[in-house]
Amino acid sequence: MRWCPSSILHLLRCVRLRLCTRRGKNRLPLWIRELSAYMKLLVQSLYFNSLTDSDVIFDSVFEPVFWTVDYVTRWFGLVFVCLVVILTSSIVVIAYVVLLPLVLNTYSPPWIAWHVCYGHWNLIMIAFHYYKAAKTSPGAPPTEKNDIPFVAVCKKCIMPKPARTHHCGICNTCILKMDHHCPWLNNCVGHFNHRYFFSFCLFMTLGCVYCSISGRNLFLDAYNALERFKHLDVEKPGVPVTGMGLLIGLLPPGQVQSQKYTHNDKSKLIRCYYHLFSNIFFFVKTHYQTAAPPYTFKDKMIHKSIIYMWVLTSTVGVALGALTVWHAVLISRGETSIERHINSKETQRLAKRGRVYKNPFNYGRLNNWKIFFGVEKTSHWVTRVLLPSGHAPHGDGLTWDIFSVKKDLIPV
Repeated sequence: MRWCPSSILHLLRCVRLRLCTRRGKNRLPLWIRELSAYMKLLVQSLYFNSLTDSDVIFDSVFEPVFWTVDYVTRWFGLVFVCLVVILTSSIVVIAYVVLLPLVLNTYSPPWIAWHVCYGHWNLIMIAFHYYKAAKTSPGAPPTEKNDIPFVAVCKKCIMPKPARTHHCGICNTCILKMDHHCPWLNNCVGHFNHRYFFSFCLFMTLGCVYCSISGRNLFLDAYNALERFKHLDVEKPGVPVTGMGLLIGLLPPGQVQSQKYTHNDKSKLIRCYYHLFSNIFFFVKTHYQTAAPPYTFKDKMIHKSIIYMWVLTSTVGVALGALTVWHAVLISRGETSIERHINSKETQRLAKRGRVYKNPFNYGRLNNWKIFFGVEKTSHWVTRVLLPSGHAPHGDGLTWDIFSVKKDLIPV
């Protein structure tokens, strides 16, 4: 181009500008072109590489739904915590106000001692572990530079993730040994509060089953009493009227026939009144000597509170009991709820290749429970499991020992 004269260069530039101007007139609006490019990028991202599978497509399509659930759970966590406190407190109030006086008046001293001791021990364990599970941080990997080994990089935090660490979209951070985010705690269940969460579920289930079994007869009596008094309210009691009722005005005025008595009939009328009142007094004395006790508002509220307690504890006992059994199975296998899903996929993937997948964090059932509860000697089964204990879990949650054979990590 440098050997061409200046006039030829000027002509070429004018032709190029005119062609670009004509081509620009036929283009679509800018916002349509941007939307089209964005949709094209989304489609291409679904088959970007060979690692993309149905789970990635599912997560991409339902990302708005997941974001909405995370947002609602984050802001309603405090409401769920208040609901747990209110419902549990209502059962405790009913137990002290209604059940405890009945126990003290009807049961023998050994049974009274059993109910009082077990009930208060169960209540202390529930309150302690719920408070610790809600207030204890589950643990997060360090944000500063370190030499801790990691297995992946979080695509949201853009930080290294140690083994068994996962990102929580509700807490918006990575959690060590994350199990799940519990809205009833308004907190994640991770390495440092997993034991508190499971102990709370266990003792809450035991408390609900205890209230449901011990209050079954009271529930049946209260329900039958409400039904009985409901029928009594419908059937209003009446006053039987005999033939002499006309003389004392027991019948309505419209049914009383006007009668005139002469002066000669006065003595007969007096004798009739005398016999009439004598018969009425004898009838009342024999049939209505002890009137039925009135069904007061206090009795009705006591019966309804017993029904409320039994229904609530039975329902929670069944639902929470199923959750507790599920977590007990996971603990026995040495895995969390998230790892259960991951290990299942790995088992299927290796099975197609004719290989068997083994969980590297499964140390055997007994060892898994020892590590989970932090049991290092025999007495710890009482002091750390059956009594409130705030000891730290085994390990720091950043590094994990991997054993190919089952050996006793913590001998007891």
